[in-house]
Amino acid sequence: MRFFVVCPGGLEAPLAQELAAIAQRADSKALGKWVIDPTPTSPTGGVGLAAPLSAAMALNLHSRIASRVLLQMAEAPYRQEEDLYRLASGLAWEEWFGSKQTLRVDVTAHRSPLKSLNFATLKIKDAIVDRLRDVTGDRPSIDTAFPDVRVQAHLTATQVTIYLDTSGEALFKRGWRDEKGDAPLKENLAAGILSITGWRPSEALFDPMCGSGTFLIEAAQIALAIPSGAIRSGMYGEDAKPSKLAYRPLVTSAHGFGFQRLKPFQENAEQKRWTGLKDSALTEILERRKQYPDAESLHISGGDINEKLVSMFKSNWQRAQLPGLPFVRQVDALAAKPPANSKAGVVLLNPPYGERLVIKGGRGEERGADREATYDDQEPENRFELNLETGRQSAKRSSRESLKRLQAQEEQDPKFVEFLRQFGQHLKDAFGGWNVFVLTADMALPGQLRIKESKRTPLFNGPLECRLFKFEMHQKRES
Repeated sequence: MRFFVVCPGGLEAPLAQELAAIAQRADSKALGKWVIDPTPTSPTGGVGLAAPLSAAMALNLHSRIASRVLLQMAEAPYRQEEDLYRLASGLAWEEWFGSKQTLRVDVTAHRSPLKSLNFATLKIKDAIVDRLRDVTGDRPSIDTAFPDVRVQAHLTATQVTIYLDTSGEALFKRGWRDEKGDAPLKENLAAGILSITGWRPSEALFDPMCGSGTFLIEAAQIALAIPSGAIRSGMYGEDAKPSKLAYRPLVTSAHGFGFQRLKPFQENAEQKRWTGLKDSALTEILERRKQYPDAESLHISGGDINEKLVSMFKSNWQRAQLPGLPFVRQVDALAAKPPANSKAGVVLLNPPYGERLVIKGGRGEERGADREATYDDQEPENRFELNLETGRQSAKRSSRESLKRLQAQEEQDPKFVEFLRQFGQHLKDAFGGWNVFVLTADMALPGQLRIKESKRTPLFNGPLECRLFKFEMHQKRES
């Protein structure tokens, strides 16, 4: 079977490394042969691979960087909408799902000659429901919000590829985020950034602007070998109950993954493989808990000036099935100090910027007022952006516009400029010997911090073009 694993723009290389690691697991090898495509040298929005059908279960359970795992159903040349109908109607959809299940179809395109993607979507949808009506005597209903089955198609200038989505809800929805933080970073982007930093569980990790804790929770789950899909797979039994401050439904084991609603995965042989994958993961978790029995042993800590966010972080930590309570303090980033007994490690932060938050003077008390957050459900970046443009075109336009607003705002905000200068000096004074990574949409950040970056990595946070800057903090010479 052919799969395309979607990821945030800029994370193709870390995703390819992660897929190779998943393929090398003993329980993955037992499923059959895996062949991962060469790592893309330019942004593609994902990585392709050939693997057994059962690999969809392992990928959805273990991939921290993936947004979705798409199963390729067909690929063919096309010239007009009728070609799309002909291809889709010729597929045996009745072998995958029934007419009583609800359906959603999405179509994306890059340089397609077709005038309307909406009409192309309609033709593919009609082909699927007509096929099921002809075979079963009934046709499925359309549900664009919470469908049982998702079908995606991608059009190039000459080729159409049709996929079945094996993930269902986007994979960045782990099931532990219950409360509304300040513009939360998507979990799969955070996981990909952790991979880029080269951080290992044996090292100290510190986030002085941790917000609701996305970086730190992802890191702790990595250290404890907790799969990204642990909650959605039902590995922990009864799911955590939402709090009174829930701002959207938790994605739980009741939602699970898209493949669980497809007929081939409901067969006894696949059910046994699914149980085996989860049992293997639980065994790893128990072994790793011996190495990291409590929060202190993890060497993961953070701080934030906002008391409410600190409280949210603690709640999220517990729902993520992590031990005890996280080491986190309510503290201004300008006063943050390295964790005790840690002479070096990784500092990782995602400060407020542009569309993410309205910034006033950094993150002081005034900075926390009346801030809106977005946890965008339109998660497909680049190749699978759900609009008439390609995702890259949309992202570039959006990021240029947001950066213009950001730059205009900062020119009028001397307090923020001074905050950045002070924060840069604080990093030099307090974090000598540490590697500092900052995700930002502000390309001029190194100059504002007055620190020369050693590396910059282009990334996309949703539609917003960003950079992950690396700063190597040198130890101060003793006089």
